[in-house]
Amino acid sequence: MSKSLLIISRQAPWSGPGARETLDIVLAGGAYDLPIGLLFLDDGVFQLFAEQAPKALQQKDLTANLQALPLFGIEALYCCAHSLGERGLGQTPLALPAELLDTSALQALLARYDQVITL
Repeated sequence: MSKSLLIISRQAPWSGPGARETLDIVLAGGAYDLPIGLLFLDDGVFQLFAEQAPKALQQKDLTANLQALPLFGIEALYCCAHSLGERGLGQTPLALPAELLDTSALQALLARYDQVITL
């Protein structure tokens, strides 16, 4: 049986290639039927919002990659509620169906996965 893997994405979509590379890793794992969860933490929560303007910053749009997650079997999506609140985004609707987690739920989530990678 495959070990479960939690990927933590901490980079904003416009901060460079990090967010895109993280999504590429998640999609590749999904293609191999690995049990993967994806947690958006810190500035990574910005990836969950629609209507971004990546071209203004000469970045590529991550929307297609994010929308492909369920097609690759990645349905365990999580978002840190504290990170949203710190960035004034607590009431903004998310573009993806990510489960909002408080601090204690985050600790339980980390304990549930066999391996955790932070990018």
